[in-house]
Amino acid sequence: MQPGARNLITDVEGLRVGNAEDDVLKSGVTCLVADAPFTAAVDIRGGAPGTRDIALLAPDKTVPAVDALVLSGGSAFGLDAPSGVMDGLRADGRGFAVGPAKVPIVPGAIIFDLLNGGRKDWQANPYAALGRQAYRAAGGDFALGTAGAGTGALTARLKGGLGSASAVLASGYTVGALVVVNPVGCVTPPGERRFWAAGYEIGQEFGGLGVPPGPFAPLTAAHTKMALDRGEGANTTIAVVATDCAMDKAALTRLAVAAHDGLARAIQPSHTPFDGDLVFAVSTGARPVSRPGVDALELGHAAAVVLARAVARGVHAARPMPGDPMPVWASSPT
Repeated sequence: MQPGARNLITDVEGLRVGNAEDDVLKSGVTCLVADAPFTAAVDIRGGAPGTRDIALLAPDKTVPAVDALVLSGGSAFGLDAPSGVMDGLRADGRGFAVGPAKVPIVPGAIIFDLLNGGRKDWQANPYAALGRQAYRAAGGDFALGTAGAGTGALTARLKGGLGSASAVLASGYTVGALVVVNPVGCVTPPGERRFWAAGYEIGQEFGGLGVPPGPFAPLTAAHTKMALDRGEGANTTIAVVATDCAMDKAALTRLAVAAHDGLARAIQPSHTPFDGDLVFAVSTGARPVSRPGVDALELGHAAAVVLARAVARGVHAARPMPGDPMPVWASSPT
């Protein structure tokens, strides 16, 4: 398993990602869009998710594909970000055809970043405008760390961020991941700079420091303080995994389930009552299934590994900003 040319989710051909952020607000939006509508599904494992239009992704629902996915800061205010993406898509003539009308289908998910030191005294909700900016910025290359929806993300001890990674499998399929890392949990053990995900690192993509000692870290004061200070529902890690293998919504639902293992490998603890952990799964359908069952097994395992790497890359790339309540990985001894 080797990363694609960019080591980003956009190594899945046809996918593009755009970021928009406001450094004073300490928040932002990330948009995943494709050259054509794509199939998508979702699986939620956290106790406090915030979402928009995800019911459409269930295998029994009739909408066959979506036009974009949105990851946003802003808690419930960020659920307006897909409106801006919809405006951009509509202006470009994109959307699900209902007679002569076209309705862009844009599910979204949010993180809580309202207590991260940024100014939140806006008079009008800024997230629709950020969504439209993110859509217009979409391309093959995009920034990680303190960017897009990861701009104001935090973990229990470090700044979080926007992460991405990819892998090209021996079968020829490409798998990519995109993640906003904002958990109650930690991505490194106490007193360590090494990432829980280090066993899956390729090269030195997040420092090359090796695997931390021990497979388990007990809950610390940092975890409980974050939970108590912010309250239930105030953290979330949201992600997208993508592949060029042709998969329907039922198969993509299973892919999203498997990909959650990547969060559990990279974040301790994960899927808590205080997090809204959610994974979208996406297929562009560019490559046909060649080995039913076996392909799904291989892709599920790869999605979990790639997502774990993306989590570490997001925190590794975080940059310091004025007013940060947490240090960044690069400047923290632990």
